[in-house]
Amino acid sequence: MSNPKFVQGKGEFQIELKKRVNQYFLDQKKSTTGNTSLFFKAVLLCLGYIGIYIQLVFFTPVAWIAIPECVLFGCLTAAVGFNVMHDGAHGSFSKSKIINKLAGFSLNFLGGSSIMWNMKHNIIHHTYTNIDGVDDDIEVRPWLRFAASQKKLKMHKFQHYYFWFFYALLHLMWMFVSDYKKYFSGKIGHVPLRKMTIKEHLSFWTAKIIYAFMFIILPIWMLGFMTWLFGFLIITLITGFVISIVFQLAHTVEHTSFPLPNETGKIENEWAIHQIATTSNFATKNKLLSWLVGGLNFQIEHHLFPKISHVHYPAISKIIKKTCTEFGLTYIEFPKMYHAIISHVAYLKRLGRAN
Repeated sequence: MSNPKFVQGKGEFQIELKKRVNQYFLDQKKSTTGNTSLFFKAVLLCLGYIGIYIQLVFFTPVAWIAIPECVLFGCLTAAVGFNVMHDGAHGSFSKSKIINKLAGFSLNFLGGSSIMWNMKHNIIHHTYTNIDGVDDDIEVRPWLRFAASQKKLKMHKFQHYYFWFFYALLHLMWMFVSDYKKYFSGKIGHVPLRKMTIKEHLSFWTAKIIYAFMFIILPIWMLGFMTWLFGFLIITLITGFVISIVFQLAHTVEHTSFPLPNETGKIENEWAIHQIATTSNFATKNKLLSWLVGGLNFQIEHHLFPKISHVHYPAISKIIKKTCTEFGLTYIEFPKMYHAIISHVAYLKRLGRAN
């Protein structure tokens, strides 16, 4: 399918909302990018990531210590992605374009490709959220059914039981299948990739080779194959599950919508209202969770203002809620994370049984 168009790129809601949020930053005399607390968190997470890597590979502790460290390393991998890479890739980590590029480039040391991420996430997912056939984040066929427009298979009747397993596989699939599938097919789902430059081709392969050396070849050489395999699986399965559950709670829950284009290829909403309808928040009053997941529990704020750093989401969420109320829009939010998980499971169960 060709990429759909929105009836209004910028409507009254988006114009008013942007005006109010911009006024907030003017009044507070704040930059929309990251602050000292974000930089401190980034340094802390990155040092923890490097420190545990060195400990596991070069000073490998006994199993009862190494296994919890592998679990922690998996969580740190996700945390660096949430807090450093994600803001950097959106250009919101720092005022400096170079620092943003470096922060976004950190994905290459986590096993992914920053080039593919930018095309898949920043461009496609943020523009065409929850639109079947375009948004690759809801494309897990044939294993899972995330939208009513997707074909229902018999096994989907049980997807609310087995989805945990596939979520855990995300990081492995991302590193060893998805990036290469996008690269060689020249497409993300049904959407063609823009032509890559020679520099981007070199960057893609250099990053993949360095990661393979640091996380496969060197650890096998230092530890032996079976020890490496056991630790590597723990790390990647934990990483995959944490990343999956955080991102899926933002879009595939009971109250979010999955609109399709009309006969003329148009989405019957302005872009900003589409983001409100397809996105949900969870546990926004939990400061520790917000700190750990890089504000990605404030997904509504992130989707409306991806170039604003997550450190500002709690403040601008008040503005967005108020504006949604005035325009008669439903602001979808779950008070606790477990409420969102229950809703996600209920959604998968309903979709697995509905025609």
